[in-house]
Amino acid sequence: MTPTAPCDEPFVHPALLYRGDREYVEATTRFVAEGVAAAEPVAVAVPGRRLDLIRRELGPLGDGVRWIDMTRDGRNPGRIIPSVLRRFTDTHRGRRVRIIGEPVWHGRTAAEYPACLQHEALINRAFDGHDVTILCPYDTRALSDEVIADAHATHPVVISEGRERVSPAFDPDAVLERCNETLRHPPGAATVRFDAERLPAARDFATSEARERGMTPARLQDLALVVAELTTNSVVHGGGSGTLRIWAESEQIVCEVQDGGRLSDPLAGRRPLRPEQIGGRGLFLVHVVSDLVRVHTGTSGTTVRSCIARG
Repeated sequence: MTPTAPCDEPFVHPALLYRGDREYVEATTRFVAEGVAAAEPVAVAVPGRRLDLIRRELGPLGDGVRWIDMTRDGRNPGRIIPSVLRRFTDTHRGRRVRIIGEPVWHGRTAAEYPACLQHEALINRAFDGHDVTILCPYDTRALSDEVIADAHATHPVVISEGRERVSPAFDPDAVLERCNETLRHPPGAATVRFDAERLPAARDFATSEARERGMTPARLQDLALVVAELTTNSVVHGGGSGTLRIWAESEQIVCEVQDGGRLSDPLAGRRPLRPEQIGGRGLFLVHVVSDLVRVHTGTSGTTVRSCIARG
């Protein structure tokens, strides 16, 4: 069974708990076919292999569907809401839409998962009141019991073995509190303090450190943009100064900016930019060019961490 939104519930956000490819394909293709039959715009944003499974099963019925490889467009979970989900829904304003979005799959790293979990919790805020159904599949054979429990906590409705149930564990606010975890940096991280006068020096410091650690020129441009946006935000909104740290971690360069400000809006950087918008672009751009973004904010300040592949 797949969910059909009643007219008094504009936003529907079910988790689909599936076991194996057959169950996955049956549930997702039924969901798409129902949308096509209702003349609803449909998008499918799932990992590449599963994208192929659904397309092959749908055949010509999928010709009008928007197909999105989540391993590419959703690599950084922080850009899924503005650059995948909202981009599609905003294209079809005034119409009910349905989306399959699979941000969590076997192979996501331990560093990526908290950002995926935060994303799933934030969907409920980002789309409250919107005419959209977002179905989120979870592979119960490949994912841990803890991940499946989190799916119950971030989705008001859960579909399992063909039955749809209200989730008694649904509590996205508690999930967001849990995801706001302190970010630990290694003791050997290269560090520099900055203020308004030292913004260019901070950017040069970061690019020099990243270059020495093997980052390619193209990704150095992305890093320079991240550093410029985050350090400027610290000067303007975070008390006028901050600390920049940079280090290598596996195949990524990690850049972290810490300041004394408090980021009170959990959706900051996750809303699409308006054409007339002048300010508020910094964190959005950081999400766009980074492979992973983590944020921690508390009474003592805010830390924003950006991870970018070296090449």
